[in-house]
Amino acid sequence: MTNPGLQKLTQRMDAANSLVCVGLDSQLEKLPAHLKGHPYPQFAFNQAIIDATHEYVCAYKPNIAFYEAQGEKGLTELKMTMDYLRLNHPEVFTICDAKRGDIGSTNVGYVQEIFDWLGFNAVTLHPYLGREAIQPFLDRKDKVSIILCRTSNPGSPELQDLLVDGQPLWSVVAKKVAANWNGNQNCMLVVGATYPEEMSLVRQLVPEMTFLVPGIGAQGGDLQATVAAGLDAQKKGVVINSARAIIFASQKEDFAEMAGREAKKLRDQIQTFIEENSR
Repeated sequence: MTNPGLQKLTQRMDAANSLVCVGLDSQLEKLPAHLKGHPYPQFAFNQAIIDATHEYVCAYKPNIAFYEAQGEKGLTELKMTMDYLRLNHPEVFTICDAKRGDIGSTNVGYVQEIFDWLGFNAVTLHPYLGREAIQPFLDRKDKVSIILCRTSNPGSPELQDLLVDGQPLWSVVAKKVAANWNGNQNCMLVVGATYPEEMSLVRQLVPEMTFLVPGIGAQGGDLQATVAAGLDAQKKGVVINSARAIIFASQKEDFAEMAGREAKKLRDQIQTFIEENSR
């Protein structure tokens, strides 16, 4: 069974020859000075970034916190960004980095906000409350649930490395999602680039699942090691996210042009590594 959400992602990977996701983490304080007086500065910034990078990417991933921090206006600018993407680049996959996970009835509200009002194709979720809690997301066969597995932050081993029946918790999560939560074939896993050895083990556990991979760029993840560890048999299977290294490559008036260069550079580097690994 081919899930329509993941099918859209795969088709975009092929069309753009890209595994790159640009994180639209448009923190208001870091925007170029000439945009600060714009009535909708986050949207204006996002629009310019999208115009400059869209041909090089398979996905965009706004972190909702940078918009929620601005209250009603920030959420309006996120909605404007999503409307702009759907109108101008509907073929590009969109991920809401929200890390939701609550009791089921609460998650119904999140489903309506993220999938129906904002119009995202996918959302990040944490598994701590179990399948019952995130079932409203899993039930959306047209959308994709991206479950936190082995995250990229330095503090992740505190809980994720705890042993459960002799296995690290991240491996239990990977197997649980693949075997029990993925009945609609609409699940992905978050697996950080900062832990390539663990990524390789996750790939062995779930050979056909797609990973959202944070940690490249400002977090210091090794790109070549990530590509080697994460690729599936079809030389895809990873969505490699970079935010700050692309969108804040310049804070001058050439910010969009520089973002486009960095997005293309990252796409080309990944494709070079794939070709080298295929020989």
